Amino acid sequence: MRPQGPAIVALMAAALLSACQRESEAPPTEVRPVRTVTVVKREAGETVTYTGRIQAQTETRLAFRLAGRLVERPVNVGDSVKAGQLVARIESQDEQNALRSAQANLVAAQARAAQAASNFDRQQSLLAARAASRAQFEQAQQEQETSRAQIDIAQAQLKAAEDRVGYTTLNADAAGVVTATAAEPGEVVQAGQLIVRVALSGGRDAVFDVPGELLRSAPSDGLITVSLTDAAGVTATGRVREISPQADPITGTFEVRVGLIDPPADMRLGSIVAGRVKLDATAVIEIPASALTESDHRPAVWVVDPSAFTVAIRNVELLRQNAVSVAVSKGLESGDIVVTAGVQALHPGQKVRLLGSPK
Repeated sequence: MRPQGPAIVALMAAALLSACQRESEAPPTEVRPVRTVTVVKREAGETVTYTGRIQAQTETRLAFRLAGRLVERPVNVGDSVKAGQLVARIESQDEQNALRSAQANLVAAQARAAQAASNFDRQQSLLAARAASRAQFEQAQQEQETSRAQIDIAQAQLKAAEDRVGYTTLNADAAGVVTATAAEPGEVVQAGQLIVRVALSGGRDAVFDVPGELLRSAPSDGLITVSLTDAAGVTATGRVREISPQADPITGTFEVRVGLIDPPADMRLGSIVAGRVKLDATAVIEIPASALTESDHRPAVWVVDPSAFTVAIRNVELLRQNAVSVAVSKGLESGDIVVTAGVQALHPGQKVRLLGSPK
């Protein structure tokens, strides 16, 4: 039996009321409260401090030219050495035997040369008296020249043998302090293997591991103040002498060597120091470190559209950063509103409500 007209009207009215009720119950668009800051570009030339260590400007790595068993190493770490001082010695018996053999070969070559010279003089006299043939004279002349060449060979072999005996001892090239030893008596060492490292007397460097962004803003020829971390009154000044061309693969920092000008005696090798430098004044925008996030594997921040109160992600370039603040060199302009709290819960186009925009 089909429903009558009034029943149909009632059913349609009920359906419309139900639809309106569902629409009215739909949750409103979420508006997330955020804290923000309105950024301003300022000229910044702050002083930064990094921790480093004192090293010698020049270090030598002493090694033998021959392989052999180490029989003596009279120096240890911390010992002062003079130029030419013995620092290690390997067995020299084989080299001494080779030297004696070379000396005997030279004596034999000299004896043959003396005999050949005497024979040449005799043949020359006989040829003048027509008592010997020219062939005999030329043979004597050739023997004399050969014997002289053999003396040259024997002398060269003797010099090489003497050098090899000399290579069994290791001497300091210049005065300095032993900073490392790498072999003990009794070990068999190879040619070129480090035996002793010596920090040469003279200049000293303060060595720091510095991030790349600091190198871009540091003065090109500015003075750097260096002081001992455990005695701030012990100070020296210096200038950058060398910057590593390649970053450390683990830390991403660059080694910077600062040549110290007349460092005090208390700045001993290995001392821990703090280096301070005033950066060049550049126009930068500083924001709290909490505002920094990441997009496309690059640093980014959330920027608020002041007319629509929605947020958008924006990549930035950093000049420097620490645990508290971040200096932005590119990507932001004065007047931009940057989210400083709640950045991990945002998505592009999300509506926000500003809790504060301090300048």
